[in-house]
Amino acid sequence: MHFQHSAGLWRDFPALVPGVLYAEGITADAAVSTDRFEAIAKARLADRQESEFPEIQAWRRAFATMGLKPTQYRCAAESLLRRFRKEGSLPRLHPLVDLCNAVSLAFAVPVAVFDAAQVTWPLEVRYAAGDEDYLTFSGDTEHPAAGEVIFADTTLTAEIAAAWPVKPAGAILTPAEPRFVFGTGISGSLSMSGRGEPTSLTRISPDDKNVNVASMVS
Repeated sequence: MHFQHSAGLWRDFPALVPGVLYAEGITADAAVSTDRFEAIAKARLADRQESEFPEIQAWRRAFATMGLKPTQYRCAAESLLRRFRKEGSLPRLHPLVDLCNAVSLAFAVPVAVFDAAQVTWPLEVRYAAGDEDYLTFSGDTEHPAAGEVIFADTTLTAEIAAAWPVKPAGAILTPAEPRFVFGTGISGSLSMSGRGEPTSLTRISPDDKNVNVASMVS
């Protein structure tokens, strides 16, 4: 089981800071609390809008480097924060997704969650060639544009996300028991993995349905 960013992405985004966790036993009836993280997000948003957060500004610069308008294409964390600021809450989808969305809110870092069993490893974040398949919510198959940044496995499936990463964690959850968590930031948001090398996965195996996530955000 290997995960990495392509050499091309490291070349173009040397400040990228990815972090990866592998988790088991987090089922749909797991008890998680997001209050702590939502409180952090509310306190930060009370002082300024999400667009002024340094983490969001870093992602906006990254998107601008790719030729994308920052106000038209927002990273997942900015989209979540924007919705949270306007509505005061986020919809509940799955305990792990809800938790990761809350962590994303608190620290303005995009976080993705998906089922490792559905991935044909290795998994790589890279520029799309344009012939990859992306399965939409409606069941239709689309193809990301050449040059778009995607998650892709060895079957040329880009079902994890069709853009990097502009979708909230819930957009990629399909299983009852997701087993892989991916977080990424720019310039120090998460611990650095070896550049160009497969990222080792930190394993979490909770003994019960109450998930302790201190190690996920420490």
